Amino acid sequence: MTTDSASIVVTGALGGAGQWIVERLLTDGYDVVGLDRRLPADGGPTGAEFFQVDLTDSGETAELIAAAEPDAVVHLAAIPDPTSHAGSRVFANNVLSTYNVLEAAGRAGANVVWSSSESAYGFPFAESCLVPEYVPIDEVHPLRPEDPYGTSKEAGEAVAAATARRHNVSVVSIRPSWVQYPGEYQTSGNRERFNLEELAERPEGTSPSGGAGNFWSYIDVRDLASMVSAALDADIEGHDAYLCHAAENYLGIETERLIDALFDDAPPSDLEGDAAAFTTAKAERDLGWTPEHTWREAEDEAVEGPDFE
Repeated sequence: MTTDSASIVVTGALGGAGQWIVERLLTDGYDVVGLDRRLPADGGPTGAEFFQVDLTDSGETAELIAAAEPDAVVHLAAIPDPTSHAGSRVFANNVLSTYNVLEAAGRAGANVVWSSSESAYGFPFAESCLVPEYVPIDEVHPLRPEDPYGTSKEAGEAVAAATARRHNVSVVSIRPSWVQYPGEYQTSGNRERFNLEELAERPEGTSPSGGAGNFWSYIDVRDLASMVSAALDADIEGHDAYLCHAAENYLGIETERLIDALFDDAPPSDLEGDAAAFTTAKAERDLGWTPEHTWREAEDEAVEGPDFE
């Protein structure tokens, strides 16, 4: 859908991933309108303008998106997990803001790329380890969230499908893994603390910590930005969802060994080596996207990322 001087609205534009995605879209040649709860202190990068907004206010949201006359909307804004807020606030904020943004985008005739989450499957924040039906997990695996964040993302995907039907626009739901930033990977701490024998020998009924919730998966923020770019360029009809994960787990251990240690009754698996427990084959097929970055290089990589807070 890329056109000369195409305009993209980005919500959550000043967030960690938001800044990288804004920078990528500017590099791609888009004009960017950033929406966030605050404004950048230095005015933001050249080629982008910013507006302060409460996305749970449908009037504010609709007014700003309509005024931008966007070709597409990238919706990133959300409360990112259920651990630091009341669950009701997480759910209400995420679902209402997603509805307001996608409805305004649809009314403007703009295609949408938005950030759902691997949490929609229910694995990361479950009170006890949920057993996947099979691995690698793909986009058709059942969504079974129990927590307010994952449930808000499943509800958001229902809103996405409804928006595509109602307004005849395309809506891509990206399901990213745990987002990591070059030179600042938090995965290293989990790997240093990890002990495979302790995982296998933990008392029955106890939940492991340190990354087991998403089976030690991650995604480099640059690869997330490149998937957003690829989704904007793709010829998608209606609503579709795509996983966004690195190619391997961040432990450097065979994934089947990890799954076998994690579950007494391990699900059927078709994995080789340390391949990720989530497959991105669909994104490669439909979007021409594959992850380029690995923790082995990126954890200590010196990269000057965007900083226009």
